Amino acid sequence: MEVPLGSLSLPPSVKVKLLNTGFQSTADLLDLKPLQLSKESGISQEEALEVLQAVRRRAEECGDAGEGQITALELLEKEQGSIVTFCSRLDSALGGGIPLGKTTEICGPPGVGKTQLCLQLAIDVQIPTCFGGLGGQVVFLDTEGSFIVQRLVDLAQAAVQHCSLLAKDREQHDASIDFTVETTLSNLFLVRCHDYVELLAEVYLLSDFLSQHPKVRLLVIDSIALPFRHDFDDMSQRTRLLNGLAQQLIQIATNHNLAVVLTNQMTTKISSSQSKLVPALGESWGHAATQRLLLHWAGTQRLASLYKSPSQVDSTVPYTITCQGFRDTEHSQQPETSSTSSSSNQSGSSASQSKRPRVQ
Repeated sequence: MEVPLGSLSLPPSVKVKLLNTGFQSTADLLDLKPLQLSKESGISQEEALEVLQAVRRRAEECGDAGEGQITALELLEKEQGSIVTFCSRLDSALGGGIPLGKTTEICGPPGVGKTQLCLQLAIDVQIPTCFGGLGGQVVFLDTEGSFIVQRLVDLAQAAVQHCSLLAKDREQHDASIDFTVETTLSNLFLVRCHDYVELLAEVYLLSDFLSQHPKVRLLVIDSIALPFRHDFDDMSQRTRLLNGLAQQLIQIATNHNLAVVLTNQMTTKISSSQSKLVPALGESWGHAATQRLLLHWAGTQRLASLYKSPSQVDSTVPYTITCQGFRDTEHSQQPETSSTSSSSNQSGSSASQSKRPRVQ
């Protein structure tokens, strides 16, 4: 369905340039790339990305008009599935792990383990289905240059060894033979993004890539904060770009049934002569992700606090990072929750955990 460009929520100066160049409707822009649109219309690459994001959103809205009605049961079946963290107490707090079809933001100060958890998830999503995994692939967008291949190899070796020890029947033995360090590395697609323009461009192109790689079950952006914390004189433009990015990530998670995991930095907020650390990018960005996980320190102990989730109670659990990866702490206590969950939820969580790989 063609939609006039004038009906899109775009700056008037951008609309004028597009119309003067000969672009009349969204159909004229669907096949263009940001750089190409920038050159043809005389707008900046940032403005081109914003235009194409708006065009794609409108196209998806129009496409969903006739087919978007599904039953609650169909939605539940579509959203089933999660990625384990190899920290059983955190998996329990999350309701089984990082959920598919949703966006999860991991916040925390430097050195607390945000990237380590992302790398762990990048391995765990590839665990064969006969071991309770998803047998999927992962796209990893690195904006900080913190991706270390050797660390990924260490985590992969631990996961491969763990699955080989768990193998009992013929199916699991065969799967453990194919689940190797080499296959885990080949199933991770790494992209280095040096600024927010490159990040937005990569996310814009992701839908086509994911259609060609249907086994991808995890998208990681580590981190979302760095590209947007500098070089912005116009904060309203930053807010528009972030809001557009958030909507795109939600659509990617839903349309392709994958988990989107974002890491975020912390910043100091001063109010009433007091200061405290809060997630970066402002309060409006705090509503972007489906759930939020805060990694923090309590003395020398690492803690993970789930404090925004549509289905799980707020909780705090300890974790540790070993040479093998993200793990439970020895003799750690049960998760501290702000309210007591029902026995049915506890039994459901236990049932889902029994099918998941456990690390002792």
